[in-house]
Amino acid sequence: MIVHDVRVHPSKQDLKRDNQLAWKIAGVAADRVAVPKDVAAMIVNRIIDNASVAIAAINRRPVVSARDMALARPNKNGATVFGVAAGKRVSPEWAAWANGTAVRELDMHDTFLAADYSHPGDNIPPILAVAQTTDKSGRELIRGLATGYEIQIDLVRAICLHEHKIDHIAHLCPAQAAGIGTLLGLKQDMIFQAVQQAVHVSFTTRQSRKGEISSWKAYAPAHAGKLAVEAVDRVLRGEGAPSPIYEGEDSVVAWMLNGPEAHYQVPLPAQGEPKRAIMDSYTKEHSAEYQSQALIDLAFRMREKIEDLGTIEKIVIHTSHHTHYVIGTGANDPQKLDPKASRETLDHSIMYIFAVALQDGTWHHVDSYAPKRAARADTVKLWHKIETTEDPEWTRRYRATDPNELSFGGRVEIFLRDGSKVEDEMAVANAHPLGEKPFGREDYIRKFEILTDGIITAREANRFLEAVQDLPRLPAGELHRLNVALPAGALTIGKPGLF
Repeated sequence: MIVHDVRVHPSKQDLKRDNQLAWKIAGVAADRVAVPKDVAAMIVNRIIDNASVAIAAINRRPVVSARDMALARPNKNGATVFGVAAGKRVSPEWAAWANGTAVRELDMHDTFLAADYSHPGDNIPPILAVAQTTDKSGRELIRGLATGYEIQIDLVRAICLHEHKIDHIAHLCPAQAAGIGTLLGLKQDMIFQAVQQAVHVSFTTRQSRKGEISSWKAYAPAHAGKLAVEAVDRVLRGEGAPSPIYEGEDSVVAWMLNGPEAHYQVPLPAQGEPKRAIMDSYTKEHSAEYQSQALIDLAFRMREKIEDLGTIEKIVIHTSHHTHYVIGTGANDPQKLDPKASRETLDHSIMYIFAVALQDGTWHHVDSYAPKRAARADTVKLWHKIETTEDPEWTRRYRATDPNELSFGGRVEIFLRDGSKVEDEMAVANAHPLGEKPFGREDYIRKFEILTDGIITAREANRFLEAVQDLPRLPAGELHRLNVALPAGALTIGKPGLF
């Protein structure tokens, strides 16, 4: 890896293109280095993962709305839409929109956490949509996805958006554009312009993940994918973009991030170096914010040590800065304690999540968030006894560069009425690569089977799993086989809009 120093340059300095971060990102995307076999295998896993959560969410209102919007943009040579028969195609930017929303709705696909936060599986819908539209092969899709994962994860390693209240899709959109550039075999100068356009239009605030969280949490990454497809389309037509997008005196680093005196150290693969970043990411076993994954598993373990949950006086979760301030009591969001809060808010409340996991000993992507479940009197009582606090050691481990120290869990103290205390800790979730039960191919398949059970036919499930596991050998024009369709008449139709 080569670490690139990124800082603001006044216009009078005329920063050369070769020294701009967007140009270096484009160089990584244009590098036709081979994809290692383990990376290709993990890409297959994540395509399965995305399909699992997308089909599980297929008739939820935000997904229905996004799908209906996409179906209003038919294109016989376009891309497929989750849930819809593969013979019905739409324009690729709208397929990216619909499929990206379906993938993100349940907040249950893969994650990478470092200086900032990300769900790098959000790269798959737009890159796949363009691959289907342009009749690319499985091998070409793999190359494009390896780039998307690499660029997003490398940006997340180096540049913190959250401290400036910028939503993390600002790293996703340029990664998607770069991945599409790799997929299409574009030259570095074209990818450079697409990346700059993607950055320019994707900086938005984190209000989408604050307070009363709405359905935009699911739409935001899909919107980034739509913007990325459109950015590449503009470049193919000969258009350019604002430049230098990161280093300009009126650009994102100067005014939206750390300012004119900032220096960011961004690692990117050297020429000829394989793109392996996907191997540092991890998926979710439970449908909730990633910082809750280890704490859900810990709740399952701790409940076995408490005979009567009614004797609990107080629970304190000692955890990282992010967990405390984003999904804990440090956020100071009263909605995180409200039994009438939206599902999107509840899955960003570690107090609610820990209470339900402690009571139920299981987690379900629908049942655990049901309004009736959230309103249960004993749950509300326990929920309101839980508080979080930042522990500097857990923050240090959260930000550690040594993968053996990296952790996203915490230490929990449960104080009982008799004065005794139950205490335990967990650094990473069971499904994490360093956890007790790391996810492998069979786990991704099991997750797919569980989440799609009763929604699609066994024949359709088997057909998809056979096709996706043969991805490196799928010929050009066959990527529509990666779509998953519901039986005729099983899709919900939403409210009409403008089109």
